[in-house]
Amino acid sequence: MTSAGTTGSHKAPWIWRALPLVLAAAVLVAMPGLLPTFMQRMMSKFLIFAIFSISYNVVAGYTGLISLGQAAYFGVGGYAAAVLMVRYGIDSLWVTALAGVTLGTIAAAAVGPIVLRVSGMYFLILTFAIGRLGYSLTWNLPFFNVPEGIQGIAGLPRPNPGIPGFQWTELSFYFFVLLVFALAMFLQYRLSRSPFGHSLQGIREGEMRMEALGYNVWLHKYLAFVIGGAFAALAGVLYVFMNRFIEPADLDIMRSFYPMAMVIIGGTATLWGPVVGAAAIVFVEYFSSILVPQRWPLILGSLFILAIMFARKGLAVYASDFWSKAGAKLWKR
Repeated sequence: MTSAGTTGSHKAPWIWRALPLVLAAAVLVAMPGLLPTFMQRMMSKFLIFAIFSISYNVVAGYTGLISLGQAAYFGVGGYAAAVLMVRYGIDSLWVTALAGVTLGTIAAAAVGPIVLRVSGMYFLILTFAIGRLGYSLTWNLPFFNVPEGIQGIAGLPRPNPGIPGFQWTELSFYFFVLLVFALAMFLQYRLSRSPFGHSLQGIREGEMRMEALGYNVWLHKYLAFVIGGAFAALAGVLYVFMNRFIEPADLDIMRSFYPMAMVIIGGTATLWGPVVGAAAIVFVEYFSSILVPQRWPLILGSLFILAIMFARKGLAVYASDFWSKAGAKLWKR
């Protein structure tokens, strides 16, 4: 599959093609310091959901496994960190984060052999069922402080990073999330350009052909499923650190729908698609919650439908193609 932004890009100099990335990096680094605290929090939320969308992009975008259960691993990561903080009093950032990501990855590794026994619509239904199972467990087991969710996190300081004299602020937390987001983007980039990533895209386009070529298709899909679970668990841990609260709804189908919609709106199997889609949904949700809070589900559904009808490639792809063509025309003169 041709990557986004290649159309006409060979006719424009590299500095023109790199300019959007430089501008985006400048905005992400410089703008939050000029914003009020609540907007710094919104920027953190946007980056966290961008990481969550990357998890879906690995599973569905590159591999072609349409899942409705990504929120299960998001929730496992978040609940693991929350339980360690509230019930066991562990305040280490690295312990809680590592435990959350590890348990979320283990959950994906355990579920993978079950859901990968089938494909297509049956895979979709099974992942939906797994998500509902996680929701039901957190709703009904007293250990998770349900149905109210784990609320005691709000009374605790954010986990200690182990730096003497360091104090969390919304701005410092944002830059921490930005650093993790940059790492997640780098890993997604390396994955998509690696032989393994090309194999995943080959499986998406023609599974039987890849089997005929001697590839272990099931193992490739399993590894992609586990990697997607790890990214989702990482996003869940960061979400708990930011939101200071987690509830059963964070494992339900609506939470799984968010990364699906973000990837489709931004651009499937593209590097920047999950980021553009996350920005579109998070900030539209924020402004709609101010203007017409009761209409948000309608607005989200409308965005999803419009994207499928009129922007099937994704906003990031159209923007990249427009920028490349503009550069090609500019340098023809």
